[in-house]
Amino acid sequence: MENQEIYRLLQQVYEGSRTPEQAMEDMDSCLSPEMRVGNYADIDLHRAARQGMPEVIYGEGKTAEQIAGIIQAMTGRGVKNIMTTRLSAEKAEEVARMLGGTVSPFSAKMDSETLLYDPTSRIGIANAADVEKIGKVVVVAAGTSDLPVAEEAAVTAELNGSHVERVYDVGVAGLHRLLHRLPVLEDANVIIAVAGMEGALVSVVGGLVACPVIGVPTSVGYGANFGGAAALLSMLNSCASGVSVVNIDNGFGAGVLAARINRQSCRK
Repeated sequence: MENQEIYRLLQQVYEGSRTPEQAMEDMDSCLSPEMRVGNYADIDLHRAARQGMPEVIYGEGKTAEQIAGIIQAMTGRGVKNIMTTRLSAEKAEEVARMLGGTVSPFSAKMDSETLLYDPTSRIGIANAADVEKIGKVVVVAAGTSDLPVAEEAAVTAELNGSHVERVYDVGVAGLHRLLHRLPVLEDANVIIAVAGMEGALVSVVGGLVACPVIGVPTSVGYGANFGGAAALLSMLNSCASGVSVVNIDNGFGAGVLAARINRQSCRK
């Protein structure tokens, strides 16, 4: 249970809208570190208090019924911005229907009946609420084909409370495009560089800036790319210092890491 929830209960007791006995009952329930959903999920309710963001649902491999059940349980405990990754458009429609609402784009008005969904990043957000954003994360993508992974990283960083600026289609085949955006890169607390093919963009970016760079290899590329393994190895062998690398297509992991680095930078 987050500190603000405990404060809310105490405030209600002070105002007389809740008895001490009722508050104790709610607190006992909310302080439980986990919540079982059916026979398929055990939700970590203290994730937000420990790490700054509630548990995220990995949508691939889960049924719409399972996703909706987890969302309903988390919503019932007051969890905001419940994020589902790797959610197909078809499954998003099913989940929204089971929640008794509709699917809307991220730009839509937030309410508890709407599942916000972005088909590029394949991210769904339930029980959406405004997030206070700080600092600056820049997401750089080599090509348009890398955008699903880049947007997964960007949206994740935003939901983790970071201002995000996007610099897309600036791969090394036309290096001048990246150099024109250098002032944007130099102003970042952390950069996420997303690239497939041979993954050379990460070394180039790493050699141009002073902030940490997170490389995200994608599975974009022809046969010898080996489903992203070539880009992964290229990034791991980068001669540029200050570069770290996440797994192939792991935009979510890069977004979380970037947001944490950005948060630490803003505390200075």
